[in-house]
Amino acid sequence: MLILALDTSSTAGSLAVLRHEKLVGLVSTLGEETYSSRMFRHLEFLLRELSLKLEQFDLFAVSAGPGSFTGLRVGLVAAKGWAEVYNKPVVGVSVLEAIAAQSNSAAAVLVPAFDARRGEVYFGVYRRGKDLLALEGDECVLRPEEFLRTIAERPGSSEFAIISPTPEVFADALSRMEKEHLPVPHVERVSSVLAPLIGQLGFMRAQRGQVSDALTLDANYVRRTDAQAYAKRQ
Repeated sequence: MLILALDTSSTAGSLAVLRHEKLVGLVSTLGEETYSSRMFRHLEFLLRELSLKLEQFDLFAVSAGPGSFTGLRVGLVAAKGWAEVYNKPVVGVSVLEAIAAQSNSAAAVLVPAFDARRGEVYFGVYRRGKDLLALEGDECVLRPEEFLRTIAERPGSSEFAIISPTPEVFADALSRMEKEHLPVPHVERVSSVLAPLIGQLGFMRAQRGQVSDALTLDANYVRRTDAQAYAKRQ
């Protein structure tokens, strides 16, 4: 199975080509602009380097949130468009699940989290299962200190491992917890290059028959857009 995976959820975006679960090509850059604005340039380069065409792919896997509203929309529209034109399945993969999948921790419960801007972090609670991660509850957004205290207060908190590609967003909150002589959790740093993980998770879903089409795939933004938040305040 040939898979094209894309992550446009942040400025650290990436594109990957996989054959089954094996990575055969990757383009990733970090810039100030949303990754969606340079995604198609990178796609053209990657396809040319691998001598591939879009119609040759068997599956499209794409980040489905949370993350940049504009980036997610562009990535999803592109993946859904390709799925429609070439009559191929598409899979939306949670950015948080892709972060958790990188963890080296043996903990039974993984808590992926990353910078959501506006002084907040996105996070979710995933429990390890046989060959998969199962989300418990909903993916959420909180301020870093609220997030750390919420996780610390959960029953069985010693079984948790926090994983993040942006652990620096917790620095101030962890420092305050240390000054208050509270237990300070360890935050495992993982890569922000998520397209390979999105492709691998997409492949596993496809193997279980858990695929979507251009009509049913949608994003999980978790938080309101700036426009929605402004409208509510008015």
